[in-house]
Amino acid sequence: MRDIKYLSLLYGFLGGAIIGASMALLFAPESGKDLRTRIKELLKKKGIDFSDDEVEQLVNQISAQIEQ
Repeated sequence: MRDIKYLSLLYGFLGGAIIGASMALLFAPESGKDLRTRIKELLKKKGIDFSDDEVEQLVNQISAQIEQ
């Protein structure tokens, strides 16, 4: 039971960190093209290979969630 509390806390922290990082990237004073390039490079460093279209879809999804 105690493990579930800690796991929930961990998931909450990680979710908040991901949302915070996404918002920081989206609201940074940078052009959209530069931002998408930066996102793609960051994901490649983490071992995730995204095409330009997939990065565009990711940015659109994050933007839509922020606007809600």
